Amino acid sequence: MTNSQEASLNASLNALLARRDWQTLTAKLIDAPIIEVADFLTQQSASQRAGILSRIPGQVQGEAFANLSEEVQMEVYSALSKQRFAQLFACMPSHQRVAFYQQLDDKEQTKLLPFFTKKVREDVITLSAYSADTAGGVMSTDFATVLSHMTVKQAISKLRQDSPSKKMIYYIYVVDRNMKMIGFVSLKDLIMAHPTTRVERVLHRSFVCVHVQDDREYVAKQVERHDLVAIPVLNQEEQLLGIVRYDDAMDVIQAEHTEDMEKFMGIISNDNTSEYFMTSIIQHFRRRVFWIVGLFMASIFSEAIIHYHEAVLAKTTVLALYLPMIAASGGNAGSQSATVVIRAISLGQAELRNWFRILIKEARIALLLSVCLFFMAFVKVFILSRDAALGAHTVYDLAFAIALSLSLQVVTSTVIGAALPLVAKYYNGDPAVAASPAIATLVDITGMAIYFTVAVRMLS
Repeated sequence: MTNSQEASLNASLNALLARRDWQTLTAKLIDAPIIEVADFLTQQSASQRAGILSRIPGQVQGEAFANLSEEVQMEVYSALSKQRFAQLFACMPSHQRVAFYQQLDDKEQTKLLPFFTKKVREDVITLSAYSADTAGGVMSTDFATVLSHMTVKQAISKLRQDSPSKKMIYYIYVVDRNMKMIGFVSLKDLIMAHPTTRVERVLHRSFVCVHVQDDREYVAKQVERHDLVAIPVLNQEEQLLGIVRYDDAMDVIQAEHTEDMEKFMGIISNDNTSEYFMTSIIQHFRRRVFWIVGLFMASIFSEAIIHYHEAVLAKTTVLALYLPMIAASGGNAGSQSATVVIRAISLGQAELRNWFRILIKEARIALLLSVCLFFMAFVKVFILSRDAALGAHTVYDLAFAIALSLSLQVVTSTVIGAALPLVAKYYNGDPAVAASPAIATLVDITGMAIYFTVAVRMLS
């Protein structure tokens, strides 16, 4: 839908709500995209949401509730009785049911559990046993299975019985009597085959799958890499436990990218406080203070180098003018290198065993950059400082010393930026932990050391 169509639909829904035309409003909500229904519900008060949800069919209200923010979900949960909420809860997609259930504290879970049907209760308890970072933590039980010895007619009949959601009806998984996966068939395969044909004649035996304990990021990458609508999740006995849908895989990738970005910027990630406005000021403070204070303490080393060379600065005060240029160039080069290497590692394009090739390649790139910046820095210093008092030295000496310092700083910063993610990976850490603020502080220290070493050698 275009922005104008969304605005028109929203205005129409609000007008119907104002007139209390429940019949027309319900019909429009049933036909509207789920995300638009969720947006409309978000704009209403808690009591109005409860009233609207009670008037729309179960599957629509379950999916709409699943698309609400955590804050709005909790408001709806508080506004409904446990019995009424259990009915709504049963209509949610299975993996999103578990995600909401795990947000509740133990006391609320205990209150709510008795109102679930046996099937929902078993499903929630089973899926809750898996870690949120694994395939089991993001898989859904919304799928259909058929047996290989069934005829196409029997398979279609069972498909009606399983009644998976419209999103998951395209692929039907073929299993044996022990739920061990054999292959899959598409809805098109069943429709095009003769009703008396056995499923084993039309099934696809080559398929991509993941195991229940696989990391969720790996699962999402498999879905993206093979362009799948969903990927089956198996246990150690190769039995089918669930599936991870494409949209859920994209949510995982988005969450992982957010986590990597936060780590890269020196923010401690916290899955329980993912939404900005739901995170308190104290929580934001705790997530940021560690790196800020730690890097502040580390910056003492670069300041110590400057203090140690106060005599040089006193004699050649023009050197102080170019300190920011040296520090900024080094920080930019290091951050660029780290970003490229982290991305290559996360996409599987580079591995730890390639560390030497990575460092050599980044060093060669840095040499090209340093040559370019050498001439630019030389010209800049010559133009801006040609009238500076330099004693026995000429402006050419000053320009050469500063340009050489800048070139060496770019090379070392690039190599450091490439090396830090590899070091983190070597110690089984997250390469993104080699955060941009950490790189900036480290290259500041090396930059000051290089700058004053070259200056003392050439201008003393």
